[in-house]
Amino acid sequence: MTTFDFGDGNGHVPAHKHPIGGGWVADTAIVTDTAYVGPDARVYGKARVFGDAQVYDKAQVYDKAQLYGDVQVYGKARVYYKARVFGYAQVYDKARVFGDAQVFGYAQVYDKARVYGDAQVYDKARVFGDAQVFGYAIVKITPPKVSRSDGYDFIIVPCSDGQLRILAGCRYFTIDEAYDHWNSDHPYYDETMDILNFLVTRAKKNLLTKNILCVRI
Repeated sequence: MTTFDFGDGNGHVPAHKHPIGGGWVADTAIVTDTAYVGPDARVYGKARVFGDAQVYDKAQVYDKAQLYGDVQVYGKARVYYKARVFGYAQVYDKARVFGDAQVFGYAQVYDKARVYGDAQVYDKARVFGDAQVFGYAIVKITPPKVSRSDGYDFIIVPCSDGQLRILAGCRYFTIDEAYDHWNSDHPYYDETMDILNFLVTRAKKNLLTKNILCVRI
């Protein structure tokens, strides 16, 4: 019996090399012969990879994650827990998609971005940088983003309750909460106020002229 250690703490488990690409696949996972698993990629746990999905470079798909359609997962990306990636979506670089999250359509998640919880990213949306999309958020366009001089990224999203919210690192603030948090005592107060003012103006303009709904909570 052929075994392989996927580095998940379970030691060597029954596994085989996928016929298309030669990457290691645990016997508990299902990967169709039409899919591609590159030589350095890994699929394990109870993951499912269907259709013409491609997993390559050092990407990993595991737990109960599912890929199907023409998706691509590559770089050092990881898709795990119960996440689903389908359609023509791409997850790459050091991005992570996990929880019950879904990424589909022509969406892309890359850099060090995280999509998790029950979040959905779809259509032609791009989630990148250090962005985190989580909870019950839905992102279907690429929301405006501004980076502060210390490298902190600010993203604004309109929500179904009629409020705009600021995503910044682990912060998920209403506009009022954002202004209260980054107050005059903050070392980056002036720059942050400029960023918030710009994002709010931009988002309100888009909402009025295009009726865009990016996120639902």
